[in-house]
Amino acid sequence: MARPAPRPRRRTVRPRTLLLAAAAWSLAAVFLLPYLEMLVTAVRPAEELRDPGYLPSRFAWSNLIDVWRDSTLGANLRVTLLVAGGSTLLALLVALPAAYHTARTRYRGRRLFLLLVLVTQMFQPTSLLVGLYREFHQLSMLNSVWTLILCNAAFNLAFAIWILTAYIGSIPVELEEAAMIDGLGRFGALRRVVLPLAMPGVVTALIFTFISAWNEFVMGLTLSTNPGSQPLTVGINGFIGNYTVQWNYLFAGSVVAIVPVVVLFALIERRVVAGLTAGSVK
Repeated sequence: MARPAPRPRRRTVRPRTLLLAAAAWSLAAVFLLPYLEMLVTAVRPAEELRDPGYLPSRFAWSNLIDVWRDSTLGANLRVTLLVAGGSTLLALLVALPAAYHTARTRYRGRRLFLLLVLVTQMFQPTSLLVGLYREFHQLSMLNSVWTLILCNAAFNLAFAIWILTAYIGSIPVELEEAAMIDGLGRFGALRRVVLPLAMPGVVTALIFTFISAWNEFVMGLTLSTNPGSQPLTVGINGFIGNYTVQWNYLFAGSVVAIVPVVVLFALIERRVVAGLTAGSVK
């Protein structure tokens, strides 16, 4: 005679778990409410901007279209994408070999070099704006995307070298030696062994550089005076006038500004997990 199947045990939820879940949801709501307010205001009709109600009587989706048609936001977004992507790529291309050499070579003055790299992070771009403006003015490079790319890459290079040096230094050198015994050269060992294992550091440097260049405002405002060649942060600031503020267009532009960053984080998250387990030798 077959035995009856055992009844599934009821999962008991502890009060501590409920409290932690409630606290987590409350904290998430606190962080998400400003973004929800931004989305609501972006599609709020102009005549209801000063109404005390949280939700408008109707949603003016045309605000998202008008903000592109009546401003230079499209050109500003293109400039920001070029500047953020170009400066991130340039910073990583320079930081990777510098960090690899610093992590693997014990040369004289290595600690002093790392200290100087860290000290450069204390300098604010605003303290160098006058010198940068005069230099690029003499080179006739104002209102140029390349100028913003060079400046953003230079100001974020120190952090990229520092974080990549720490990650590469934590990788055992025996892995490279084993790879070179199997027939790989120095560059091959770096590309196929060290770089996959250091991918979390690369992603960290990439995110920091990209977000820093994406949110940069002062250099874009100073080195780019043409509205069509200014980054997105400066273009959004144009909706703030001396006497009035176009809140619906301001928040609509803010929605446009955060979408690429959200997409980047969604793509990078998988790379971080893959980088933690990638890379191996026989």
